Amino acid sequence: MAHVVVVGAGITGLAAAWHLITRGDHQVTVLEGSGQVGGRLRSAELAGVRIDVGAESMLARRPEAVDLLGELGAEAVHPAPVGAALWSRGRLSPLPRGTLMGVPARPEAAGSVLDADEIERAVAERPVAVDGDISVGDLVERAVGPAVVDQLVEPLLGGVYAGHARRLSAAACVPALLDAVRDGGSLTAAAARAAERAAAGARQGPAAPVFAGLRGGVSRLPDLLEEQLVARGATVRTGVTVRELQRTATGWRLVTGPVPQPEALEADAVIVTTPARAAARLVGEVVPHASGLLADVEYASMAIVSMAFPVDEMPWAPTDSGFLVPPVDGHVIKAATFSSVKWPWLADRARGLLVLRVSMGRHGEEAVLQRDDAELVDLGRADLQAALGQQLPRAVDAHVQRWGGALPQYAVGHLDRVDSIATAVAGVPGLELAGAAYDGVGIPACIASGRAAADRALTHLNVVRQRVGE
Repeated sequence: MAHVVVVGAGITGLAAAWHLITRGDHQVTVLEGSGQVGGRLRSAELAGVRIDVGAESMLARRPEAVDLLGELGAEAVHPAPVGAALWSRGRLSPLPRGTLMGVPARPEAAGSVLDADEIERAVAERPVAVDGDISVGDLVERAVGPAVVDQLVEPLLGGVYAGHARRLSAAACVPALLDAVRDGGSLTAAAARAAERAAAGARQGPAAPVFAGLRGGVSRLPDLLEEQLVARGATVRTGVTVRELQRTATGWRLVTGPVPQPEALEADAVIVTTPARAAARLVGEVVPHASGLLADVEYASMAIVSMAFPVDEMPWAPTDSGFLVPPVDGHVIKAATFSSVKWPWLADRARGLLVLRVSMGRHGEEAVLQRDDAELVDLGRADLQAALGQQLPRAVDAHVQRWGGALPQYAVGHLDRVDSIATAVAGVPGLELAGAAYDGVGIPACIASGRAAADRALTHLNVVRQRVGE
């Protein structure tokens, strides 16, 4: 029985382990350096209610996460059919419809956010010649003007990557926009095509939900995976840091434990799913070229501040799921989510309370996160009051979750970097890399990355088995 070790028990590592254990007779061990599985999927108690304090939804239009829930016997739930808003230029406005990552299909329909001159500039879209990759912000600004970047694209990208539009790769983050100009088309036309596809789908029946979650929170997903992995014979160990990865004549040796008392673990294949810099340290001796490229991947830190307010003391009843905040306006928060409005299951459990959360922190702007928890709560509450134009009562409870180095930044040229890493690692049979640093930061993308790495590991094991048989 071949032994595969998965390093890292975030959603990528757990998905890889699940793929391995359900598709063959293999011994699978998952090693996690922290004290619990789940990575950025985590929960905490707020006013007696268990809530997500990391990712709280999954893209449902990609199949990987919903399919995995089905394999685990769990049922996806979906947000309430409510809208979202944008806090821009001192007012809350409905998030414009018919946009492609903020680029409007009809700029004149974004009059709640853009002024007349900005709309005129966007309508008079200019052709953009692109040779290779370009930042999302530079691409959009050249075509339809800086206001579309600052007021519409930035808040959407900030919510996904905690980054900046003028630093993030168009090829990696919004390939549809880059493909549009490469084909000689326009960004607004690409947005219009996307809007028409959505409208055509709606005419055929109820639109498929864009997002999904789990009753009780997305943080239940890694717990379900761990439970069922163990039930199927896998080993999941937390609090175990892998310090060294060594090639042997027959496979791999992983060195764990404290330096005075090292523990060695033998494996036929290894899948490393840690963040890029941790992966770089681990594979430095066996794939130095890939290690150097991984070490240069930058990450953004952020914080999520959750608060619970008594509903009967609130000066207003929210009807949206929340709002996004353009960084150009200089506020501390980058988004607010009215969680108990967005998720019906949470409204049922938090009766009498409005549960909400605000997020803070973008790449290169970690100074705000150096404040203590109480200050972050006060800052979040102050921005909420400014956005709503209402005084809020005192929160009955608050929770601050800090995520240091949480989100990889897909800088211009990211896809070339990933291709170079993959080429280098392909020359080292039995070693695979997976995770958010490569092909997508969302939960479905991470599941897909883990599964693909598991498939490559299985192919390697089959090759070895055939050679031994010969």
